[in-house]
Amino acid sequence: MEKLRIQGGHMLSGKVRVGGAKNAALPELAATLLTDEPVRLTNVPAVRDVATIIRLLEHLGARIERDASGTRSRLCAFNGTEAPYDLVKTMRASFLVLGPLLVRTGRARVSLPGGCAIGARPVDQHLSALAQLGADLRVEKGYVIAEAQRLNGSEVTFPSPTVGGTEHLMLAASLAQGTTVLRNAACEPEVADLAILLNLMGARIEGAGSDTIEIRGVSELGGADHEILPDRIEAGTYLVAGALKGDRLEIANCRPAHLGAVINKVQEIGANIKLGDDSLCISASTDYRASNTRTEPHPGFPTDMQAQYMTLMTQASGTATVTETIFENRFMHVPELNRMGADITIDGHSAIIRGPRQLGGARVMATDLRASASLVLAGLVAEGETIIDRLYHLDRGYESLVEKLCAAGAKVERFRE
Repeated sequence: MEKLRIQGGHMLSGKVRVGGAKNAALPELAATLLTDEPVRLTNVPAVRDVATIIRLLEHLGARIERDASGTRSRLCAFNGTEAPYDLVKTMRASFLVLGPLLVRTGRARVSLPGGCAIGARPVDQHLSALAQLGADLRVEKGYVIAEAQRLNGSEVTFPSPTVGGTEHLMLAASLAQGTTVLRNAACEPEVADLAILLNLMGARIEGAGSDTIEIRGVSELGGADHEILPDRIEAGTYLVAGALKGDRLEIANCRPAHLGAVINKVQEIGANIKLGDDSLCISASTDYRASNTRTEPHPGFPTDMQAQYMTLMTQASGTATVTETIFENRFMHVPELNRMGADITIDGHSAIIRGPRQLGGARVMATDLRASASLVLAGLVAEGETIIDRLYHLDRGYESLVEKLCAAGAKVERFRE
């Protein structure tokens, strides 16, 4: 099994280019099931989660072509309407094929999903909303079976904002009969990017990016060309890397407007960030002040940046409290950071970080995607050698991370023991 070796203490400079957003690519690839015509997506990240959903689409009958300029998908014919456990168990976003299969064929059988072990992340809101559109749903032996001659538009109010549920209903309602209104919808940029693609395909969606989205169903969708937006979480991760060890580190091909909460928090603790239209430039400081934060739905502080921010707080003076409000089991990186010399205690849904602490290299284990990023950041600032096990978590969401960090001056390598 591959591991990551990091020699800490090296400064980062130059330019790091951000890739396409994984969390936009996954629902947009699922959207290609809604048409027989070619859909061409560019800026598709080469990460494990994208490879997983491509395998699932190919299993369902799509033909996927990938070249240097993008990915083209065309649905040749449905080879079946089942998304099996082996292709869904590792990634929750695979469940998004349920709605497209249902509206295209009238029936779908999709395994209940898996993914990172950061919490239950139930799909109850997905199923309840689809039922309000007229889907006949039941769960048998770990599979959701859905049937409907055609879905009908309805008004759906989510009990709490759900990114996956909002995207799922947008996909399904695009080919429903009548108008669907989603209230308390997720406002994340990836939701708005999915709406852009669907509208290019012929859907009629208004309000994406706000908490109320209106989808007027159409009878069919066509092909489209679309460039996936940059990955704001990858950009945020490199922003924290620059705050820790940056020497005029430029983060290129990003959208600072999508990172407002993270940028504001890093500036608040004492970092100097220069904002461009599609870039950020940051240099490390030796005088950071601890600051509390809590995760919230967009535009609040993203849960996917919580672990990285916690690493940054180990280098700040004072005591910071990080409160997790989205997932109930997202502090599994804390014991690993403590192995490296951090002083972090958990109190319910909050973690208390006391700093600054000089971290030391150690052997640590990644427990989920963003936890693995926090350990990489810790390794960059630690004294000595850090070795990170279970590297496949990192590969789920970061494209060419080793190459990008090395080009900026870090000493990082993959190896097999």
